[in-house]
Amino acid sequence: MPLYDNEGRRFGAGEYDRVSEELAARFGGVTAFRRSPAEGVWREGGQESRDRVVIFEVMTGGVERAWWREHRGSLSTASARRRSSSAPQSSRSFNRENN
Repeated sequence: MPLYDNEGRRFGAGEYDRVSEELAARFGGVTAFRRSPAEGVWREGGQESRDRVVIFEVMTGGVERAWWREHRGSLSTASARRRSSSAPQSSRSFNRENN
Protein backbone atom coordinates (compact mmCIF):
# COMPACT_ATOMS: atom_id res chain seq x y z
CA MET A 1 0.00 0.00 0.00
CA PRO A 2 1.54 3.36 -0.95
CA LEU A 3 2.70 5.88 1.64
CA TYR A 4 1.56 8.88 -0.44
CA ASP A 5 -1.37 9.68 -2.71
CA ASN A 6 -0.96 11.03 -6.26
CA GLU A 7 -0.67 14.58 -4.94
CA GLY A 8 2.18 13.64 -2.59
CA ARG A 9 0.09 13.71 0.62
CA ARG A 10 0.95 11.01 3.11
CA PHE A 11 -1.88 8.64 4.03
CA GLY A 12 -2.84 8.73 7.71
CA ALA A 13 -2.06 5.89 10.11
CA GLY A 14 -5.77 5.09 10.21
CA GLU A 15 -5.64 3.83 6.62
CA TYR A 16 -2.96 1.28 7.49
CA ASP A 17 -4.71 0.37 10.76
CA ARG A 18 -7.91 -0.36 8.84
CA VAL A 19 -6.15 -2.62 6.35
CA SER A 20 -4.30 -4.40 9.19
CA GLU A 21 -7.57 -5.00 11.01
CA GLU A 22 -9.28 -6.31 7.86
CA LEU A 23 -6.44 -8.71 7.07
CA ALA A 24 -6.10 -9.90 10.68
CA ALA A 25 -9.83 -10.60 10.83
CA ARG A 26 -9.76 -12.48 7.53
CA PHE A 27 -6.55 -14.48 8.02
CA GLY A 28 -6.10 -14.62 11.79
CA GLY A 29 -3.05 -12.36 11.77
CA VAL A 30 -1.02 -9.91 9.73
CA THR A 31 2.49 -8.47 9.66
CA ALA A 32 2.84 -4.89 8.41
CA PHE A 33 6.26 -3.51 7.49
CA ARG A 34 5.53 0.14 8.29
CA ARG A 35 8.90 1.42 9.50
CA SER A 36 10.99 0.30 6.58
CA PRO A 37 8.95 1.04 3.46
CA ALA A 38 9.86 -0.71 0.25
CA GLU A 39 10.23 1.07 -3.05
CA GLY A 40 7.88 0.06 -5.84
CA VAL A 41 8.73 0.66 -9.49
CA TRP A 42 6.32 0.14 -12.38
CA ARG A 43 6.05 1.11 -16.02
CA GLU A 44 2.88 2.13 -17.82
CA GLY A 45 2.65 3.71 -21.23
CA GLY A 46 6.42 3.94 -21.51
CA GLN A 47 6.69 5.98 -18.31
CA GLU A 48 8.38 4.76 -15.15
CA SER A 49 6.92 5.58 -11.74
CA ARG A 50 8.26 4.99 -8.25
CA ASP A 51 6.50 4.80 -4.94
CA ARG A 52 7.33 4.00 -1.34
CA VAL A 53 5.01 1.31 -0.02
CA VAL A 54 4.05 -0.45 3.19
CA ILE A 55 3.91 -4.22 2.80
CA PHE A 56 1.29 -6.35 4.56
CA GLU A 57 1.96 -10.06 4.86
CA VAL A 58 -0.46 -12.84 5.78
CA MET A 59 -0.03 -16.59 5.99
CA THR A 60 -2.62 -18.66 4.17
CA GLY A 61 -2.97 -22.15 2.78
CA GLY A 62 -4.12 -20.90 -0.61
CA VAL A 63 -4.72 -17.76 -2.61
CA GLU A 64 -8.38 -16.72 -2.85
CA ARG A 65 -8.08 -14.71 -6.04
CA ALA A 66 -11.71 -13.50 -6.06
CA TRP A 67 -11.37 -12.15 -2.52
CA TRP A 68 -8.09 -10.37 -3.34
CA ARG A 69 -9.63 -8.83 -6.48
CA GLU A 70 -12.55 -7.52 -4.42
CA HIS A 71 -10.24 -6.33 -1.62
CA ARG A 72 -7.99 -4.47 -4.08
CA GLY A 73 -11.10 -2.87 -5.61
CA SER A 74 -12.34 -1.72 -2.21
CA LEU A 75 -8.98 -0.10 -1.52
CA SER A 76 -9.21 1.69 -4.87
CA THR A 77 -12.53 3.27 -4.04
CA ALA A 78 -11.66 4.07 -0.40
CA SER A 79 -8.88 6.59 -1.12
CA ALA A 80 -7.48 8.91 -3.77
CA ARG A 81 -5.15 6.25 -5.10
CA ARG A 82 -4.86 2.59 -4.39
CA ARG A 83 -2.54 0.18 -6.09
CA SER A 84 -2.79 -2.26 -3.21
CA SER A 85 0.43 -4.01 -2.28
CA SER A 86 -1.62 -6.16 -0.13
CA ALA A 87 -2.38 -8.25 -3.20
CA PRO A 88 -1.28 -11.82 -2.72
CA GLN A 89 2.33 -12.76 -3.24
CA SER A 90 3.18 -16.43 -3.14
CA SER A 91 6.21 -18.57 -3.76
CA ARG A 92 5.18 -18.68 -7.40
CA SER A 93 4.95 -15.65 -9.63
CA PHE A 94 1.73 -13.66 -9.33
CA ASN A 95 0.67 -11.21 -12.00
CA ARG A 96 -2.47 -9.43 -13.08
CA GLU A 97 -3.20 -11.94 -15.84
CA ASN A 98 -3.65 -14.61 -13.14
CA ASN A 99 -6.53 -12.69 -11.50
